[in-house]
Amino acid sequence: MTAATLSSAATTEDFAEVVDDLNALLKLRTIPFAMQLFERREDMEAIDRIRRPKSVHTLDQVVGQASRLGWTVGITADDLVGAQCRAVVGLGKAKNAAWKSGKHMTGVWFATDKDARAHQAAMHCVEDGKYEALAVAPLASGRLDPPDIALFYATPGAMMYFINGLQWSGYRNFQWGVVGESACADSWGRALKLREPSLSIPCFAERRYGGVNDDEMLMALPPEHLEKPIAGMRALAKNGFRYPFPQYGIQNDVRDGMARSYPERGVGKAG
Repeated sequence: MTAATLSSAATTEDFAEVVDDLNALLKLRTIPFAMQLFERREDMEAIDRIRRPKSVHTLDQVVGQASRLGWTVGITADDLVGAQCRAVVGLGKAKNAAWKSGKHMTGVWFATDKDARAHQAAMHCVEDGKYEALAVAPLASGRLDPPDIALFYATPGAMMYFINGLQWSGYRNFQWGVVGESACADSWGRALKLREPSLSIPCFAERRYGGVNDDEMLMALPPEHLEKPIAGMRALAKNGFRYPFPQYGIQNDVRDGMARSYPERGVGKAG
């Protein structure tokens, strides 16, 4: 399977294979999932076995239903609790003057109106007005055809290994920001807007309402970017680098351990 296969004509079997690889390489504890935006609500509602919320939610909760329960869920702006959730994914005309002012966050997350405005301006958000609906589903289900982005939660160690896989060939120095609260803008907002791998430290809302655990980070990226890090992690595994990383010990002579990767650093070797 090639990256082009995932981006243009992927089958359910293709996505299931990718998920199997991610689970095997990263020991994931939750379900890799996908997200897709729709210009027409009717197209979202036509998805096989789609669930529609019966209550008002945060988008973090909807994402949690896909990643922790395996549900396929579709939403419109009316299903979300407020403009902060809507703005990140471009549902409705959320980014109005009131939203940009950030006043609802002054004295809650930020000391002054200026701080709140700066936070809103720093967020990665999809353009307003183009989309009427959004759906999330387990990536392996193939129900989103094709998904805009794929996402998964993992420990910091697993995320570092995934990044090492991304950097195995065609190295680049990834530069990710931390917007703070509303960190979904760092993950799915950034990936939807820039079409790039986007790592985030999930925020309070994601952890309180979305079920995210203390030791989890979130990666979001276009699905066509998944084959590269999987190939990279397989190459690293052949070199003896596998997740979870085995602890060597903080008091042992490091030379014997390092010699497994760098023979010239073994006991009795120069340097």
